[in-house]
Amino acid sequence: MPNLLVVGSLNMDLCVEAPRIPNLGETVLGGGFFASPGGKGANQAVAAARLGADVTMLGCVGDDAFGAQLLGNLRANKVDTSHILVTERAPTGVAVILLRDGDNCIVVDPGANLLLTPEDIPAPAVAAADMLVLQLEIPLETARRAMELARAHGVPVLLNPAPAQALPAGLLALADILTPNRSECEILTGIAGIERAARALAQMGIPRVVVTLGSEGVLYRDGEKMFRRPALPVEVIDTTAAGDSFTGALAVSLANGLDFGGAVDFAQAVAALTVTRRGAQASLPDLAEVKEFMQGREYPCQTPS
Repeated sequence: MPNLLVVGSLNMDLCVEAPRIPNLGETVLGGGFFASPGGKGANQAVAAARLGADVTMLGCVGDDAFGAQLLGNLRANKVDTSHILVTERAPTGVAVILLRDGDNCIVVDPGANLLLTPEDIPAPAVAAADMLVLQLEIPLETARRAMELARAHGVPVLLNPAPAQALPAGLLALADILTPNRSECEILTGIAGIERAARALAQMGIPRVVVTLGSEGVLYRDGEKMFRRPALPVEVIDTTAAGDSFTGALAVSLANGLDFGGAVDFAQAVAALTVTRRGAQASLPDLAEVKEFMQGREYPCQTPS
């Protein structure tokens, strides 16, 4: 199995279910509160590890109870945490998640995630990876440094450009694979319409783009060719970490040598399983579960060996 380096965020997710999204100044009674390890970086690291990859995580947590819980959960999932920094200068990041009818809205306080600096990226760890995976819940200059090191050492870069924000074209051009959702794709390009936006991203020098579309499936561009894949029909319980599970699965598949279409299909299956459960990392499936899920389904899907 491949060796992945994930550079990104670690958050504790504080989740509550509500009948609807409250208006400004309004209080809505909810229920079903639970806390769950999260953060886009940690979610993607755990997703990849449960699918069999050797995963090293690089990030920053506070010297507090949440930080200790997040590190313990990563280790329990066989993620190498030796490059995660622990700081007294900021608390561990938290995400407050409101759940409604299987969908969610999220507010994130990055906390210690913002203290990860370019100097904290060790070149030997990047050079040793088969693929670098990162997101944007850390400082942009830190993400850029990791991507530049990967480019210098010939390591492919998979960038999940979330949360949505405008990015310099020079940074985007350092990515080999990009996995935005619909709104992120349009914000990155300033273009409405995912097909036109995906073409614009290719023109920025990104060879492969996968736009995740939730219940509509995915649109992906591989070189000059564009494809669509439908979503797998499942009962949606909680969409938290769906995109992260997709990104982690795509990284494992591609680093393991699957063709691009097969890797997208496998990632779709992983994301479909993820949304049938509550929580972020708690919802992430392992490889055996994915293979069982796909048995008997009339859907093209290859899985890593």
